[in-house]
Amino acid sequence: MKDKVRYGMVGGDIKAFIGDVHRKAINFDPRAELAAGCFSIEHDLNVATAEMYSVDSARVYTDYKKMAEEESAREDCIDFVVITTPNHLHYDVCLSFLNAGINVVCEKPLCFEIAQAEELKRLADEKGLLLCVTYTYIGYIMVKVMREMILEGKIGDIVSVNAEFAQSWQLDSLNKSNDVENSLLWRLNPKYSGISNCVGDIGTHTEQIVGYVTGLKIKRLLATTNNFGYPLDFNANIIMEFDNGSNGAFWCSQLAAGRDNGLVVRIYGSNGSLEWEQQSPDYLRYTPKGQATQILSRGNPYIEQNAASGCRLPAGHPEGFHIGFANTYRNFISSILAVKSGKKPSPENLDFPNAEDGLNGVKFVHAVVESANNNSSWINLHD
Repeated sequence: MKDKVRYGMVGGDIKAFIGDVHRKAINFDPRAELAAGCFSIEHDLNVATAEMYSVDSARVYTDYKKMAEEESAREDCIDFVVITTPNHLHYDVCLSFLNAGINVVCEKPLCFEIAQAEELKRLADEKGLLLCVTYTYIGYIMVKVMREMILEGKIGDIVSVNAEFAQSWQLDSLNKSNDVENSLLWRLNPKYSGISNCVGDIGTHTEQIVGYVTGLKIKRLLATTNNFGYPLDFNANIIMEFDNGSNGAFWCSQLAAGRDNGLVVRIYGSNGSLEWEQQSPDYLRYTPKGQATQILSRGNPYIEQNAASGCRLPAGHPEGFHIGFANTYRNFISSILAVKSGKKPSPENLDFPNAEDGLNGVKFVHAVVESANNNSSWINLHD
């Protein structure tokens, strides 16, 4: 198993959308094997999931704490765990496996509280463990190309940033009872979603992807949110100042009729601009100053950035959501294998969303909510 890794899952039974996405993404890589799991609190569903994926019954657990303890004691212990539970469990599950010395991949948000995120990051650092938070969209090749072009100075100094993530799937909630406790929409329940619905769910993707491609940190922000009678937000508008002195605007909404999964990132520089849309992920709009806009297409030889070498399909054969996840897992698995071989993972292998990204996401959510609750006042994030 020197060239392979074993992994386990907490959550993600056969009826769960996101668990299936994770398994399919990992299956793009022949170096990983599903070996253990605590897939569901429902016994029959837990067993059925294990049987579906040929997991040894001796390694099917009814409690994640027992799973962490017993797996860590095995000679053939799992190399990492994938956490796809409801959000409110992320912190406790992460803590259990990090304390057991097991690498972690966690769905975002990493947790609800800043102190919790700081603790998880510190624990991973102290134990020399890898902690990945699955912000999916930086796994797309053209996002990585975008990042390299900015690092290469293709658009000069960044002067403005605009990003949005617009969906329509919560529109019906406006016409339903405010009795969130009885609602199937658990995301509107603070018990399960923390202090934010929309910002915590999709707004954090704008924060993370902009930080990834630009290298900028948000120095401070001000925000408005709209709850429409519910405890948590459906819509937010955010103005921010970055550490280079430039400004940006983020908009996230789950009430945007006609929008499916509309993540759009626009970066404007002193010598040009770049624009990427998640629903057309293989294309990147590049506009050099004073020249016509160019449409760069993934898989073509004219893209010279190193990120282009990660293409899995020829140009014109669309790559998408599962491959975005798979690219993150490829780098994470390569990093684990490097550590197992006594080597230091390369910067290319470490190109996945880490504990710092998870911490920044939690800080971002808290700052947005604090600002919105205080008459859209400026809230500092970084000095």
